[in-house]
Order: sequence, then structure tokens, then C-alpha cells
Amino acid sequence: MNPLTTRYAAGRADLDELLAGQPRYRLDQVWAGLYEQLATPAELTNLPKAVRAALDEQLPLALAPVTESTSDGGETVKWLWALADGTEVETVLMHYDNRSTVCVSSQAGCAMGCTFCATGQAGFDRHLTTGEIVEQVVRAARRARDDGQRLSNVVYMGMGEPLANYDPTWASVERLHADLGLSARHLTVSTVGIVPGIRRLATEALPVNLAVSLHAADDGLRDELVPINRRYPLSTLMDACAGYLQAKNRRVSLEWALIDGVNDRDVDARQLVERARTLPLPAHVNLIPLNPTPGYAVRGTPPRRVREFRDLLREGGVNATIRRTRGTEIDAACGQLRANHAIARPVPQPVRRRGSKAIT
Repeated sequence: MNPLTTRYAAGRADLDELLAGQPRYRLDQVWAGLYEQLATPAELTNLPKAVRAALDEQLPLALAPVTESTSDGGETVKWLWALADGTEVETVLMHYDNRSTVCVSSQAGCAMGCTFCATGQAGFDRHLTTGEIVEQVVRAARRARDDGQRLSNVVYMGMGEPLANYDPTWASVERLHADLGLSARHLTVSTVGIVPGIRRLATEALPVNLAVSLHAADDGLRDELVPINRRYPLSTLMDACAGYLQAKNRRVSLEWALIDGVNDRDVDARQLVERARTLPLPAHVNLIPLNPTPGYAVRGTPPRRVREFRDLLREGGVNATIRRTRGTEIDAACGQLRANHAIARPVPQPVRRRGSKAIT
């Protein structure tokens, strides 16, 4: 097996190499155990004990828990993980009446620099690997199962810009679809507006949902809030969204974090209606009351104005809903837990280098 391979970075070829000398059916047993049963190697009781021990040794986990927080009566769980190089990422699991959704990170930190985002304020560390993304989902799925729920949805809305880390992100989408059995319609990739990534996404086989973090419908304001707009202005971005709609016939969601006195005015609602109505299929607007972050002094829009803004959009013919704010008391906004986590951080042990010795 290649050195530095972690459990969910390993592909079938890696496992086949590791299981050389074992009966051929062992590969399918291990693969099904990891992805269908969400099992650890030690829990695969259909394998010989020696094989289980060797798998556990040679396929370590990539994410070491730093802290875990729960809120909303246990309906929201947030993890801060340490990676082998000491960088940290966050994952949030949210239970609802009829589903459970996990919000995963695609990067450690973020280079997009959105002014109101705690992750953007902290800067960029590195891209996550496919295995590190997939492991977030598997561990959230195990927790959902322990809570008597089934993980049904994955949203790439955690730390980082998924389309700036395209290849590992898309490889994780394919793994979640093919091996965890999640429908493409229950997988949502978010972007702040990386137009080449949106266009590339439109050529992929799986029709995943696309969510665009818009936050402003005027180039001047969006340049301030979402600096990537200076490279891909709104007309270019909306054209790419229209192309995705035409290619996939999937609804595009427009995400709008409401900031008091900044993007919650009547004129902002009118501009958003105009932008949304340029798309060939109706867009859905998700209104998100801004979670406060330490580095951004402006507060979120008050609840009454949030409802008024929603009503203005609906009057303009745009479908809009208000996203329920979850986990404010546990720093559930993207990047907040890492930014506010003040306890001494354990130094994670690096993944040990291993050769390609097979299990016997």
C-alpha cells in the first residue's frame, strides 16, 4: 500500500494490494463494511481477527477530534478536527424531522476573503484530500445512526471553497454517490462564484445541486462582500448558473446572508428579484440570518426585517425561505469554532509511513 494512505483515502486497488494473499471476496467484504455498514475494521467480524488488526493498523483515520459541541437539544452536533499536519477543520451534523444533513469542509481555511465569514477572516491553510472529505461524512453518518437517524443529505458548505479544490471535491462526490449510496439529488455543492468550476460541474455525469453564495445583487456591493466578484462579476456568474440549469435541469439555490443595513434594504430585494428572474428555471433563495463573527462588527438582520425581505422576494415572484439558524451557542457558523476554540490544542500524531506489505 502507498505510504500515508488513510482509511477513506484508500481506493479498491489499495485495499486489493493490502489484502494480497487473502481470498478475493475479502475485498468486497472490507469495502462494504467501510461504506455500507459504516464499520471500523475492528467491527468487521466476518474477517479473521488478524486481518481486522492489520487493517486497523495500516488504515488509520485522518481526523482526530479536538472538540465536539451539541446544541438544539442534541439536534446539532459540531466537530473540530485536527489533521495530521496540525491544521483544523469543522463539520456540522444537523438533525431534522425527516432527514439528517451534514455540512462538510473542503479546505482548511479559505482564500476567498468574504468579509463577514469567520473562515474567510482566518485565511487559507490548505486543500483537503478526498479521503479527508469522505471521512467527515462517514463519521457524521455513524453519529446520525447512533442518534437513531439516517444521514440523507450532504452539503459542501463548511470551511473552504469547494470549486477551488475541484478534483478532490468531485472525487468525494463520486465516492459518496457510488459507495455510501447517497443520491445526487441529496448532494449540494456550494460556491461563492468560481465560474470555471460551475461550468466544469455542468459537464459531470452526476446532477448534484448547486448553491451559489450570492449575498449581493449589485456588483459594487458584492465586490466588497465577496471579493471574487471582481474576477467573475454578476453577469458572468449568472450566465454560468443558467448554463448549469440548462445542462442539469436542477434547481440552483441562491444563498443570501442577511446583514443589517447592508444587503437587507428594499433596493437589495428588487435587485435580487431581477437577477433571479434572468435564470431559465426558477431559482430558490435561501435567506440566512447572519451569525455574528468576532471579526465583523455588523450584526445580522433582525427577525422582523428578515420576514419582510422574504415577503418582498415572494411578491416579486421569487421562491424564498428563511433558513433556521442552528447552533449559534456552539459557534456553528463556518469557521467560528476554530476561531474561538481557546483550549490548548493537542498535537495530532502524523500518519505513520508504511510500505506495501500485504496482510497474511
